[in-house]
Amino acid sequence: MGRALLRAFLGLVMLAIAGAVCCAWLYAQFTSPGPLPASTAIVIPSGTGLEGIASTLKRAGAIRRDYIFVIGARVSQQARNLKAGEYLIPAASSPRQVMDILASGKTVVRRLTIPEGLTVAEVIGRLNIAEGLTGSGGKPDEGTLLPETYHFSYGDSREELVKRMQSSMWEAVTRLWGMRSPDLPLKTPEEAVILASIVERETGIPQERGLVAGVFVNRLKRGMRLQSDPTVAYGIAPGGLDRPLTRADLKEPTPYNTYVIKGLPPTPIANPGIDAIRAVMNPVETDYIYFVADGSGGHAFARTLDDHNRNVRKWRKIQNGN
Repeated sequence: MGRALLRAFLGLVMLAIAGAVCCAWLYAQFTSPGPLPASTAIVIPSGTGLEGIASTLKRAGAIRRDYIFVIGARVSQQARNLKAGEYLIPAASSPRQVMDILASGKTVVRRLTIPEGLTVAEVIGRLNIAEGLTGSGGKPDEGTLLPETYHFSYGDSREELVKRMQSSMWEAVTRLWGMRSPDLPLKTPEEAVILASIVERETGIPQERGLVAGVFVNRLKRGMRLQSDPTVAYGIAPGGLDRPLTRADLKEPTPYNTYVIKGLPPTPIANPGIDAIRAVMNPVETDYIYFVADGSGGHAFARTLDDHNRNVRKWRKIQNGN
């Protein structure tokens, strides 16, 4: 009987030692550096369970043994805390470090920059090819999307990003409308956005925006037509005109042809940036009422029609290579 008890005791001791060795090995595997040679972005799809997460990590080369990750997550009581999303896993991260990253929920932040002056169709086109977004951006109204850099995570919807762009535009316009010059010939914030979109398409030089806005404001106050070429082009082809304007185009009776209509066109012709909106709300005080390209990327401004015609002749000589 004594020998039997001794054998049983020794057996338990051996099992305990084997268990301790096994636990030590598992812990070492769970906390040892992983196989990733370089930082890697890994996507954990929504709805993926623990075993699926481990399998995804193994296929991506982040861990060597998926069962080690499963056991470690369960023993650490983190199995239910692992979140879907896109994560940047540093090189040689241990399974435990990978687990902690997934439990933190700190997903990769992606960026999408929308330049000033794009039409809604062009913005939606960029959204549609942006990797990591889902769904459709819809068909928002022209001039309702504020150009800037937007941050998003893998799996975010294009529709929600469009809503953020619209909200940013509304907030900016509302704020600047409350700070506008008191004598603007603009009745509503919407009219300010329309004029800002024209200013945005007329000049790509930041320091000119306020002056171009001042010219258009002067023309509106005097009841003069805006005579803006970008409005003509938009009226002919809202998606983008792939040829130079002709004299016949300037006579084309579209609602956007500001050589034909008086006042503003019915909608914006693009999505103006914050600086163009600010320029329209507080334009440069000037007595200029004309401007034309000067051949250097900017414009030549004039107070009288005679001066303007001289500037036009100079521009035509540049166009003709004289």
